[in-house]
Amino acid sequence: MTDDDRRLPAGSPPPPAPDGPRNGEIGPTERLAMNRTGSFDWDLTTGTIDIDDPALLVFGLEPDGFDSRPASLTAHLDPEERTRLEAVIREAIVSGRSSYTAHFRIERDEGTPQWTHVQARILRDPQGMAHRIVGIVRDATAEVTHSAFMLELEKRREVQTSIVERTTHALSRAVTVDDVTAALTGPGGLARLGADGLALGLVENGALNIIALSGESLEVLNDFRSRRLDRGLPLAETVLSGRPRFVTSLPSLGRDFPQLAPYLERMRFRAAAYLPLVAQARSLGGMALFYRGRTAFNADERNLSLGLAAIVAQSLQRALLFDEERELATGLQETMLPRRIPVISGGEIAVRYHAAWSGRQIGGDWYDVISLPRGRVGVVVGDVQGHDTHAAAIMGQLRIALRAYAGEGHSPATVLARASRFLAELDTNRFATCTYAQVDLSTGTVRAVRAGHLGPLIRHTDGRVGQPKLRGGLPLGLASVFGEEEFPETRLDLVPGETMVLYTDGLVEQPGSDIESGMEALAAAVSSGPPQAEALADHLSEQLWERWGPGDDVALLVLRRSPDPGTPRAPRIHQYIHQADPQGLSDARAAVGQALRDWNMGDLADDAELLTGELLVNVLLHTEGGAVLTLEVLPEPVRRVRLSVQDRSSAWPRRRTPGEAATSGRGLLLLDALSSRWGVEPRGEGKAVWCEIGPSAGSGAGAAVSSGAGAT
Repeated sequence: MTDDDRRLPAGSPPPPAPDGPRNGEIGPTERLAMNRTGSFDWDLTTGTIDIDDPALLVFGLEPDGFDSRPASLTAHLDPEERTRLEAVIREAIVSGRSSYTAHFRIERDEGTPQWTHVQARILRDPQGMAHRIVGIVRDATAEVTHSAFMLELEKRREVQTSIVERTTHALSRAVTVDDVTAALTGPGGLARLGADGLALGLVENGALNIIALSGESLEVLNDFRSRRLDRGLPLAETVLSGRPRFVTSLPSLGRDFPQLAPYLERMRFRAAAYLPLVAQARSLGGMALFYRGRTAFNADERNLSLGLAAIVAQSLQRALLFDEERELATGLQETMLPRRIPVISGGEIAVRYHAAWSGRQIGGDWYDVISLPRGRVGVVVGDVQGHDTHAAAIMGQLRIALRAYAGEGHSPATVLARASRFLAELDTNRFATCTYAQVDLSTGTVRAVRAGHLGPLIRHTDGRVGQPKLRGGLPLGLASVFGEEEFPETRLDLVPGETMVLYTDGLVEQPGSDIESGMEALAAAVSSGPPQAEALADHLSEQLWERWGPGDDVALLVLRRSPDPGTPRAPRIHQYIHQADPQGLSDARAAVGQALRDWNMGDLADDAELLTGELLVNVLLHTEGGAVLTLEVLPEPVRRVRLSVQDRSSAWPRRRTPGEAATSGRGLLLLDALSSRWGVEPRGEGKAVWCEIGPSAGSGAGAAVSSGAGAT
């Protein structure tokens, strides 16, 4: 036998343990339990225990029948309880501690459990060997039962606190009434409320409108979506009386509300709480919470329901106020913007407007389309500084003024100069940015000016997107204050099928990111979108407004010149090549070759690509602007390919005789060699150099060309 075995004789008497006596006031139940308390003296050397009569009663034993053996005390213990108790005592003895305490459960003869508490002191000899244990034992059933009740109560209160906290957190982010209903009925909404079903109604014009239903079987209440506010339904009665109604038997409602009776048997709930929604003494509506497992409402549960109703009412009040303010603000903006867009000949225009979501914090973004003399059209987008109703009011005045100046037929530079002076004379500290362009869709000529605003994007017929360099002036208003009313014009050309996109900065300024990334995202969206103006405007709205969010207003205008594809027997393509875009030359050559192969004329593709490069290089090197390339198939009887490059220079190419070491001057020689004929034609402000490839039409190659200052 080891020393440890001698220290803990077999049959140790096990009583379980709390952490010591309870503090605080002791009630009558606890005092009665403490009267059933006894003591014991356990001799570890002899393995016998001396225990008094009250202690034996705690163990459920009669004094006359006890044999002083520790094992007899634990006979009523469940084997698991006995094992656990012995482990507590063994650990206390072996570890050298001087005491232990434990709780254990005894099954009484009548079948009821009794919780017993033991506290003991371990006496040791000079060598530290345990030889005696003395202690007390008592019936702790009432104490443990009370403790379990308190734990359950605390658990319920934690659940209620969690319901309030989670509901408050979800509703704190709700801005509109739709946000509130989404928070209550969306994923996790009912769980946050601790309910199985919900009906939410708002009072409007003497009617109670059910704006939200959530929960299985509640669809039966769809017949009551909008009813006159009277006492014929429980939710309406709660709204009118201002008093909550707690129903612990749903079928009983049929007696008080006959209209509802046929629907109650289809509702799979046992209880409901009908709650008025009141905020700042104003009755907003009512809320009904439905429960499957509940059959009663105690005081805490009633208070919780009322608290939830107060939270929902406050959120709805804020949301209703926001919706009213936003409706007022957006209505003001809509009256400032044009009611309709004029129908234009030779193209299509689409506009979109996106208002920021911040109550009355609206912006001054605007767009306009203006019919001009001689069949032209003026397009403008702009942004007045600030995000308030004052900015919107200034925007309306400035839009009308700019429209008037443009309608008088002034040049774009003059229009912005006068608009800047008008804004400065309004005696306001606001300024505005804008981009304005006069467009002649019959020729594709665009004259654009910019006042502190972002320039347009051009989508070419092959899907590439360019950003022309528009020279600009100061923002409107500031330009007049500083005496800098210069707005230089930039000439652009829209070939048939090309699209110009004007926009305000809200479309490209993403919070936390630089504007360059926004411009790249916009260019990518323009390139990937459909070619039609309306479809492209929808595409940009879906791609970018959802990404950037509701933080700023956005005005968007898309103008597309009608395409000119020719006919199936005589197809045609157009493409504009910017002077500062070297890649455009390569792209144009590739587009010509691909088009001819698509038209089953691939045998002419190599010559056409070579001539395209020669004609375009001449323009890009010896003129001050870009060029419009046109490729078309001439109809029968002689099926040939015609290339035309138009520029704004009045200088015609002239033939030269290059030396052997010359690096230029061979362009016209190539035209003579590869084309069946070629020539030069005046075109408005410039000229067009053209050539035809294919069978001869009967005239000799190398048509006469007038001499000029240009060189090839």
